[in-house]
Amino acid sequence: MTGMLRVLDLFSGIGGISLGLEMTGGFETVAFCERDPYCKSILRQHWPTTPIYGDVKELHFDQPVDLVSGGYPCQPYSQAGQRRGDQDDRALWPEMARIIDETRPDWVLAENVAGHVNLGLDEVLSDLEARNYTWGAYIIPAAAVDAWHRRDRVWILAHSDRKREPDGAVDEKPRSRVLDVANAGGKGHAPHDFQKFSKRLQHNAGERSSQNVRPRLWKTEPRVGRVAHGIPARLDRIKALGNSVVPQVVAQIGRAILEAHYGDA
Repeated sequence: MTGMLRVLDLFSGIGGISLGLEMTGGFETVAFCERDPYCKSILRQHWPTTPIYGDVKELHFDQPVDLVSGGYPCQPYSQAGQRRGDQDDRALWPEMARIIDETRPDWVLAENVAGHVNLGLDEVLSDLEARNYTWGAYIIPAAAVDAWHRRDRVWILAHSDRKREPDGAVDEKPRSRVLDVANAGGKGHAPHDFQKFSKRLQHNAGERSSQNVRPRLWKTEPRVGRVAHGIPARLDRIKALGNSVVPQVVAQIGRAILEAHYGDA
């Protein structure tokens, strides 16, 4: 492996996606975008030299990146909300799509609640397809990496169909529309590269599906310490943890990305 894949982390929260990617040793987060003051304090504590931008609507990033990641707000799609989809003013996928247009990364990694599969996911995937990305969507529970709770999340992984030439020019290839909603009863199919990705991902995660998770799940969540050393605000901690992702899941995705990225080189 040569070099590190540069990551622009949007809707960063407390940095769960970046932590998971960096656990692989193959990614470097070059900037965060997060406006919540508490979450920004956590990011500064753990990534003291990485820039943190505020409102995603005002972000225009002009540095080269290999991957744009983001867990855009889930409230428009969550079963716990009003499920207004793109009619909700918190539906910020269009801002992420705009930044993808501006940065043109090789990879896009997005995350949301499982309810997104039935509300709004088609629009996201169509937007990626229109930008010449081949994509796959995967529902992965926390139990897939030996956590004792379910926590289903949909992960959208997209790879650019553009071929970069040595002189920096970009060759736009015809795009293909594919879908592999792993473990969600999806009837789509995947091209060779995403089929390989899906197999590698499931192998790394212990070949557990969301219908066949390990049986030792919590009936109720135990009392565990939720402490960020040196930073107070218990309610802020609980909210930030609730909105975060399981870094070990991201690490499995990151390892599969690295294998595909350098395997295709």
